[in-house]
Amino acid sequence: MTTPAAAATAATAPHEANAHANQFALLGQRRFAPFFWTQFAGAANDNLFKFAFTVMVTYQLQLSWMPPAMAGLAIGALFILPFLLFSATAGQLTDKFDKTKMIRFVKNLEIAIMLIAAWGFVRADAVVLLGCVFLMGLHSTLFGPVKFAYLPQVLDARELTGGNGMVEMGTFVAILLGQVAGGLLVALPQVGHTTVAVACLLLALAGRGVAQAIPRAPATDPGLVINWNPFSETWRNLKLAHGNIVVFRSLLGISWMWFFGAVFLSQFPSFAKEVLHGDEQVASLLLVVFSVGIGVGSLLCETLSRRQVEIGLVPLGAIGMSVFAIDLYFASRALPPSAGMGLGAFMGQPAHWRVMADLALLSLFAGLYSVPMYALIQLRSQPTHRARIIAANNILNALFMIGSSVIAGALLGAGFTIPQIFLFTGIANAVVAFYIFMLVPEYLLRFIAWMLSHFVYRFEIKGDEHIPTEGAAVLVCNHVSFIDAILLMAASPRPIRFIMDHRIFKVPVLGWLFKLAKAIPIAPQKEDPAAYEAAFARALGVLREGDLLAIFPEGAITRDGQLQPFKGGVMKIIESARAEGIEPPVIPMALTNLWGSYFSRIELRGGENVAMAKPFRRGFFSRVGLNVGHAVPPPEVRPEALQQRVSGLLAA
Repeated sequence: MTTPAAAATAATAPHEANAHANQFALLGQRRFAPFFWTQFAGAANDNLFKFAFTVMVTYQLQLSWMPPAMAGLAIGALFILPFLLFSATAGQLTDKFDKTKMIRFVKNLEIAIMLIAAWGFVRADAVVLLGCVFLMGLHSTLFGPVKFAYLPQVLDARELTGGNGMVEMGTFVAILLGQVAGGLLVALPQVGHTTVAVACLLLALAGRGVAQAIPRAPATDPGLVINWNPFSETWRNLKLAHGNIVVFRSLLGISWMWFFGAVFLSQFPSFAKEVLHGDEQVASLLLVVFSVGIGVGSLLCETLSRRQVEIGLVPLGAIGMSVFAIDLYFASRALPPSAGMGLGAFMGQPAHWRVMADLALLSLFAGLYSVPMYALIQLRSQPTHRARIIAANNILNALFMIGSSVIAGALLGAGFTIPQIFLFTGIANAVVAFYIFMLVPEYLLRFIAWMLSHFVYRFEIKGDEHIPTEGAAVLVCNHVSFIDAILLMAASPRPIRFIMDHRIFKVPVLGWLFKLAKAIPIAPQKEDPAAYEAAFARALGVLREGDLLAIFPEGAITRDGQLQPFKGGVMKIIESARAEGIEPPVIPMALTNLWGSYFSRIELRGGENVAMAKPFRRGFFSRVGLNVGHAVPPPEVRPEALQQRVSGLLAA
C-alpha cells in the first residue's frame, strides 16, 4: 500500500524530471514529436486538399450545379457535417481503444481517402472530390478526440500548456502551408491536378509513417460499450460534459472562440477585395498574419504561465480579442477607394499597417485565450471519459461555426458592412466573455492573481513542484499581507479554498474577491463558536472532495514582520480528515519579502499597525517570493514542527 508521503513524492517526480525543459524540447522526445508531426501532416493535407479543390471549382471548372460563389460554402459545410454526426462515436472509440492504434487507423483511412481523391483530381471529377471532402471531415472527426486526449496521457500537468501551445501553433502553420501549397500546385499549367493528387497522397503516407513511431497510449475505459446511435450518444456526451460545470463552461468558451475566428476567416476574401481594395495576394496575406498571430500567442502561453495551466490568461486573451477587433473596425471603415492593389502597393500605404497590426494582435490574443482552456479541459476531465468530453467540444465547435456563418450571412443580407460585422463580433465577445467569467469566477480570480504577480510584483516561486497536481492536500503558509491568498492562487495550477479571518471579508474589493473565491470565513471560537465549527466543517468538505485547502496557522496577519506561533487549527483539520479515512499531505509554504509592501501592516497610525496607507509604497515590480517545501505526512503534523519548517523556508 502506498503511503501519503510516497504518493506525494511520486507525484513530484515528473515535475522534477522536466523542471528545466520547455515546449520546444518536447520536439526531441518520442512521446510528443511523432504525434506532433502526425497531426501537422494531417492538418496540412486537409487544407491542401480542400483549398486546391476550392480553387479548381472556382477558377477552372464550369459547373452549373455548383456556381463559384457557393463552392467554398458547400465544401466547408460538407467538411463540418461529420463533426455533428460522428463526434460522439469518435469519443467513445478513443476512450475504449489504445489511442496510438486509433491514430494509426485514422492515418490508414487518410491514405485510402487520398487514393480516391487522387483519382478525382486526375479526372477533374467534382462529385468524387465532394465525397472525399466529407470523408476527410470524418477523418478529422475521428482524430479530434485522440488529438486532445493523447496529450494529458503522456504529458504531466506542467507540460500541458506548452504541449497544447505547440499543437495549436503547428495546426495553424500546417493550415497556412497547406492552403498556400494547394493554391500554387493546382494552378500549375497542365500538371496542376496531377501534382495536387501526388502531394496529397505523399502527405498521407508521411503522416502514417511518422505515426508508427508514436508510443503506446493504453485505453482509459476498455470496458466501454459503444452506443452506435450518434444522436442519443451526442446528447449523452453533452450531459456527461455538463457534469463538471467548470469544464462544460470552458467548452462553451472554446466554442465561442471558434465562432469568433470563423467570422474573420470566412470574410477575409471579401474584406481584402471590397474594403482593403486588394487582390488575391492581399487575401492570402490576411490569412498569413492571422495564422502567425495564433501561433505566436499559443507559444507565448507557456512563458506567461510559468509552465502551469494558467487560466488567468483567458480573460487577458478575451480583452485583447475585443479591443483589436473593435479597433479593426475603426482602422478599416474609411479607407479610400482604389483599384485592386497588389501586395507591394497594399503594404506601401501606412493606413494598412494598422489593419495588419489589429489582425495580428487579435489573433495573438485568441491564442492566449484558447490554449489554457484546452489545457484546463484536459486536466480537469476524468481520464475514463476525457475523449468523450472532447468529442462534445467538437460538436459544440461545429454548431458555433455554423451559427457564425448564419449570423454573418444574415448581417450582410441586412446591409451591414464587413467592418461593422467585425465591430459587432468584438462587442459580442466582450459580453460573452464577461458572462462566462461571472459564471466561472475562477477565470477572473486567476486573471487578477496573474496580473498582480506579473505587474505589481516580480513573483518568484521555488519548489512549486511540491504542490500536488491531484488529490486533497492542506497548504500552510505564513501570513504577511492582505494579498497572501491571491499570490498563492497565482502559484497553484489548481483552485485553492482558503480559511480566512472573517474580518478580511469586510475589506473593500478584497472582501468581494475572497467571497468570489468561496473562501471560508472563520471567527475565534470564543467570539462565535457556531461560525468556528462551521468553518471546520466546510474545510473538511473541501478535503472530502479531493481539493486543495489553505490555512494561515498564525491566525492573523503579522504586525511586526515576524513569524507568529502556529495555532492548533491545522491539527483539528487533519484529525477530522483522518477520522473519515482521508490522509491529506500538508505542504509548508513561506511568502518572502512581502513585509514592507503596501498590503502589509507596516505603517503606524494612531499607535496601531495598518496596511494600505501609502500607495506605491515600494513602487511596481518589487521582488517577492514563495518557497514551497516537501509534503509532510499527516501522522507527522505538529504545529511547532510546521512552524519550524516554514521558518526554514523563509530563510532559504
